[in-house]
Amino acid sequence: MNVIVSTLNAKYIHTCLALRYLKASAYPDYDIEMAEYTIKDPSMNIVTDLFEKHPDVIGFSCYIWNIEETIEVVSMLKKIKPELKIVLGGPEVSYDTEYWMNRLSDVDFIVINEGEETFKHLLDEIAGEEKYHMVFGAAFRKKGEVVINPPRPKADLEKIPSPYRFAEDKKDLSRRITYFETSRGCPFSCQFCLSSIEAGVRYFDIEKVKDDLLYLIENGAKMIKFVDRTFNIQREYAREIFQFLIDNHQGCQFQFEITADIMPPELLEFLNEHAPPGLFRFEIGVQSTNDITNKLVKRHQNLKKLERTVRMVKEGGKIVQHLDLIAGLPEEDYDRFKQTFNDVFAMEPEELQLGFLKMLRGTGLRIQAEKFGYVYMNQAPYEMLYNDVISFSDISRIKRVEDILDKYWNDHRMDHTIHHLVKDVFDTPFDFFQEFGDYWYEKGWGKIGHQLEDLFLRLQEFLKHRDTKGMDIIEGLMTYDYFLHQKHKPRKSWGTPVLSKEEHIQCLRLLREQPDLIDLPKTLESHDWPKHSITEQLPFSLATYLDTGAIIREPEILFVHYNVKTKTKTVRHLPLRTLKELTVTSAN
Repeated sequence: MNVIVSTLNAKYIHTCLALRYLKASAYPDYDIEMAEYTIKDPSMNIVTDLFEKHPDVIGFSCYIWNIEETIEVVSMLKKIKPELKIVLGGPEVSYDTEYWMNRLSDVDFIVINEGEETFKHLLDEIAGEEKYHMVFGAAFRKKGEVVINPPRPKADLEKIPSPYRFAEDKKDLSRRITYFETSRGCPFSCQFCLSSIEAGVRYFDIEKVKDDLLYLIENGAKMIKFVDRTFNIQREYAREIFQFLIDNHQGCQFQFEITADIMPPELLEFLNEHAPPGLFRFEIGVQSTNDITNKLVKRHQNLKKLERTVRMVKEGGKIVQHLDLIAGLPEEDYDRFKQTFNDVFAMEPEELQLGFLKMLRGTGLRIQAEKFGYVYMNQAPYEMLYNDVISFSDISRIKRVEDILDKYWNDHRMDHTIHHLVKDVFDTPFDFFQEFGDYWYEKGWGKIGHQLEDLFLRLQEFLKHRDTKGMDIIEGLMTYDYFLHQKHKPRKSWGTPVLSKEEHIQCLRLLREQPDLIDLPKTLESHDWPKHSITEQLPFSLATYLDTGAIIREPEILFVHYNVKTKTKTVRHLPLRTLKELTVTSAN
C-alpha cells in the first residue's frame, strides 16, 4: 500500500513536524513518503505531483492557514482518482469533526487529536479487515452515515519514535526551520487558545531530547523552534536544556515560547551571564494588559513580573524578544487596546506582533461568542470582525497600525528615527502608528510596492503633511538610519544631501590626512574612500545622542565606510566646527 502524508506549509522554509511523527510511528510496517508544499503553490501543480506518486492513501495535516487550499486539492484528487483514500488530521479538523465530515464528502477519514497511534491503526484497517469502528480517535462513513469513534487515550511519549532523523531531511536542515517539542499540553486555560482544551503537561525524556537536538545540530540545523506552549513551566527542565544548547549549539539558533511572569530571575541571570548573544529568541504572549479582559478569558498574568522579565532580558542584551498582542478580546474597546499597545511598546521589545482574535474551533471564546456579541469569518482563519465593544471600523484602523508597525518597527529599518518620534514627537507610540497608518491608507500606498527609499520618503511626506516640528532633526536621524541600514555604499541618499559633491571630496581629503581625528582603524585603506565612503552633515550632535539619547543642536559630520571585502561598516563622526577649523588650517 503506497501511503503519502502531506501538508501545505505557509512558507517554504517551514516544515511540518506532524508528518514526521506519522512517518516515524508507522515505520517499519509502512514506508510512508512525505510531500510538503506551500499555500502559494498552484493547486494543479500539487495535485499533479501527488497523482504521479501513485498513492493508495494520502493523509493531509490541516491548520487554519491551509484548510481551504487543502480542500481544493482533495476535491481535485478525488475527481481524478475516486478510489484514493483521503485522511485528514490536525487541529483544524479535530474539533467540529461531524461538520467537516458532512461538508467534505471527498474525505474518507478524519484522525482526531494526537494522530501517531490512530493513523497507524487506521492504515492497518485500510490494508486489512476494514474494521474502522475499532479505530479509537477516528471518524469514518458507514453506509453514508458519519461515525465518530470514542477518543484514543493520550500517547505515551516514551514510546513515540523520534521524528527528527530521516535521511531525506538532512539536505534541508540548514535552509529550513526545524520544529521541535519537549512537551505536550499547557497548564493554562486561555479561552482563545486550543492548548487550553488539553489539561496537564507531559514531557519527553530529557536525555532523548538532548540526543535528538545534538543529532540535528551536528547535521547542520541552523534554526530550531520549540513548539512547547510554555517551555519554562518546569524551570529545572528548562535550565538543563538551556545549558545543553549553550554547550552544544555550533552556531544554531533556538526560539522558545515562554510565559514571562513565571520566569525566575535567577534563570534570567544565568542566561544573561552564559548565553552567547543571538543564540536564543523568546516569544512572549502578553495579549492584553487589561485585568478585566484577562479574567474573562481565564488568563492569569502578573504584569509587573512580566515587565521585570522583559526588562532583565533586554538589559542582558543576549536574547531577542518577540512580544504578542491580540486585538479584539472581550471588553477591550479601541481606547483600552490603545493602552495595552502603549503598555507593551514601553517595554521596547525587538519585535511586537499585533494579531487579531481568531475564533478557533473548540475554544471557549468560540463557544461563548454570542455572550460577547462576536461576529467573525465563517471560514478559516475565523478572524473576528467586531463584537459588543469594538466596531469593524475600529478593527480596520488597528490593522493599519499593524501594517506600519511591521514596516517601521519590526523590520528595524530606522530604529533611531522611530524611537525619537514615539518618545519626543507624538503623544504616544500608538498615536504615531495610527496616524501614519491612516495617512498610508488614504494615499493608497498599500496597493503599490515600495523600495527602501520609498519608506523614508513616505514617512517624510507624512510628517511634513502634519506640520511636524523639528523636521531637520528627524531628517538627520533618518539619514543616519539609512546609511546604517545599507550593506554597500548607496548610489544616492534617500533625500537631498546637505553636503555638495565638492564638500564631500574635501571632507574625505581632510580625514585622510588626519585619520586620528575620528579614530579610524589602521587597516582601513584610505585610497578607496571616494569609492566606498559617504559623508553627510547632521544637524545635531550624534556623539551626545548616542551617549545620552539627548538631541543637542550642534552639527556633526557623519562618515561611513563600507568594506566590500569584509561586508562591514566603519561609522565615525566629528563636530562640524572641527572640520571647519581643519579647512581653514589647510587653506592657510
